[in-house]
Amino acid sequence: MSDPIEMTEKRLTWEKKITKVPIRNDNLRNHTVPKKQANTIDAQVGNRVRLRRMLVGMSQEKLGDHLGLTFQQVQKYEKGVNRIGAGRLYQVAHILGVPVGYFYEGIVEQIPAGPGVAEEQAMPPVMEFLSSGEGLQLSLAFMRIKDHKIRRRVLDLVKSLTDVAEDGGP
Repeated sequence: MSDPIEMTEKRLTWEKKITKVPIRNDNLRNHTVPKKQANTIDAQVGNRVRLRRMLVGMSQEKLGDHLGLTFQQVQKYEKGVNRIGAGRLYQVAHILGVPVGYFYEGIVEQIPAGPGVAEEQAMPPVMEFLSSGEGLQLSLAFMRIKDHKIRRRVLDLVKSLTDVAEDGGP
């Protein structure tokens, strides 16, 4: 049997030889990892977070408190400036009472336009409307009207206002 000290010295010598092996692949040396940036899907997911948060009547500050974040960070997530990680999205879904898949509903799969480039797709007009403060408030108020005749009259009023606006009226 060999001496344990001798074996340790041999192992250290062997490890030194291994760690000194140079990397010859220039592609690995010059390869830069692209910076993680939010894309259109991140913006759409953030938009769905905002929509759901507003539907449940929660402020950005309150959601931030639940997540241990500032309201500014929540704002960046909602605008799609910052990406929401998988674990964080899971937390958001739990807090807002929806499955994680809710945030991906209505997202049209992007078709690559070229190598590594995705087409920019505009948000559907209905989602854009519902994502605005006025659109959400109008929708929520309209849903609280139970009488179908009154709903119809409100709809007729809104249509008449758009007709006046298109005709160049007041």
